[in-house]
Amino acid sequence: MEAVTEQPDTPCSLEGRFGFGENWRSFLQVLDEPRIAESEAALKALLRLPDLTGRRFLDIGSGSGLSSLSARRLGASVRSFDFDPSSVWCTTQLRKRFYPDDPDWTVSQGDVLDESFLATLGHFDVVYSWGVLHHTGDMWAALDRVDGLVAPQGTLCLALYNDQGSYSRVWKTVKRTYNLLPRFLQLPYALLVYAPLELRHILHCTLTLQLGGYFRRLLQGRSARGMNRWHDIVDWVGGWPFEVAKPEEVFRFFRDRGYALEDLTTCGGGLGCNQYLFRKTDDRK
Repeated sequence: MEAVTEQPDTPCSLEGRFGFGENWRSFLQVLDEPRIAESEAALKALLRLPDLTGRRFLDIGSGSGLSSLSARRLGASVRSFDFDPSSVWCTTQLRKRFYPDDPDWTVSQGDVLDESFLATLGHFDVVYSWGVLHHTGDMWAALDRVDGLVAPQGTLCLALYNDQGSYSRVWKTVKRTYNLLPRFLQLPYALLVYAPLELRHILHCTLTLQLGGYFRRLLQGRSARGMNRWHDIVDWVGGWPFEVAKPEEVFRFFRDRGYALEDLTTCGGGLGCNQYLFRKTDDRK
């Protein structure tokens, strides 16, 4: 892929939030076809669908635009939006490169908490928001807004940070501190914070005879869903605002709104996101 040389016109960080779009703009420099293929495969597995032909797909918090690109390549008509203008720029770059002038892929800036904006979107067969709504500053209100975007019998796919109790409160302090630091101190801070987790992961891989796979992934610089490993680390340490939820809380929230849980992949009670796949069984829009 050609180098990214253009810059967005709007600053990347808004109202003290972590600059997700700035992180994704850097990620576009290493995005290649193998990563895109991995993202497509992960999306199909997550949605438990062979393709998305004929489906309307909404990507809430499109970030780098990689998931939107994958959905479009799988045949969906895609609507992407993000709160961060730099993320909107990143998604727009991918649309320009792979689907220029495509009427079936629309990209815009928007806030999932803005009801007037959401009212302009309509309803979608697949509503997708991976690792986003816990960064809005009002996660439960965001989840409530998302409900109104899912068509009857539609699919809702979410990834939300797992609630680890006191450990999550520690991470809240860590993330807030990162965003209060001067820019030149943020990178060493992220490395210092993440080093113990990385060492623990290396030990686990050693004990389970998976060290070869660890170094292979490290050299490739990849993580799940085709993302770049380093960008995921920075996203994790710096991601602010930050909220968490227990799986049972999310399940009950959507059960009471007419959804059936079709699949759940937890992070084993540890660090990271739990993934939810819901089906809207209530026919009311």
